[in-house]
Amino acid sequence: MKRNIFRLLVALAFMVTSLATYAKDFAIAINSDPEDAEVYVNGQLVSNTTPTIISVDKKTASKTMIIQVRKDGYESKSATVSYTVKQLKANPVLFLKMKKKAPEASKRMAQDPTVTVGESQQRVDRHNAGMTAMEQAIIRWYFDSDPRGARIYWRVISSIPNEVKNTNETYLTTTPLEETRSFNIQGLTYDNSRDVTIEIKVSKRGYEDQVKRFNVRQALDQQEISGFFELVPKEVTE
Repeated sequence: MKRNIFRLLVALAFMVTSLATYAKDFAIAINSDPEDAEVYVNGQLVSNTTPTIISVDKKTASKTMIIQVRKDGYESKSATVSYTVKQLKANPVLFLKMKKKAPEASKRMAQDPTVTVGESQQRVDRHNAGMTAMEQAIIRWYFDSDPRGARIYWRVISSIPNEVKNTNETYLTTTPLEETRSFNIQGLTYDNSRDVTIEIKVSKRGYEDQVKRFNVRQALDQQEISGFFELVPKEVTE
């Protein structure tokens, strides 16, 4: 039944594209395995379920997009795509297959998916390095920019400096970045992580700096911290 619906959606995409000539939009059909997953484009929720069709305007054509699907009980799956106008006119179809999370993940608390029972108050401490749940939780870091090659910096912003200190900017690498990292932030616990923010800044010569902030509790629950930066050229002043 779902597959038939998806085929119908793909067929409708052709109609959408024809009608979109006036609206100057294109259509991308997206499906996942399993279906009924949320769809995000460059970190923004665009659909609550798959299969679905998303629209792309001509200004976005040929620009890099990060398309991601998420579903409870499965690891999120992302794809970095850059469709040309010609490809968009052909009504592209994107299929993303997700892996089921490890069985032990189902034993964790529903409101606490990354920290097992009894560990929510464990504090990251340099004298007991690597032993807390915070340091053992693997978080996927993914950042990209258009154009690429921008320098990535990160720092900690805390509203509870008596427990978790603010930090200076630390250089990571240049875009694109995709790796797994843990939060070895001194003083951090799962309980106080909602009061701590990670600030990501990208910088490239000739372009305005851009900054995004991510709540640590949310990043832990989603097991991911990711973002896309569309850089804006600096205005030339005479």
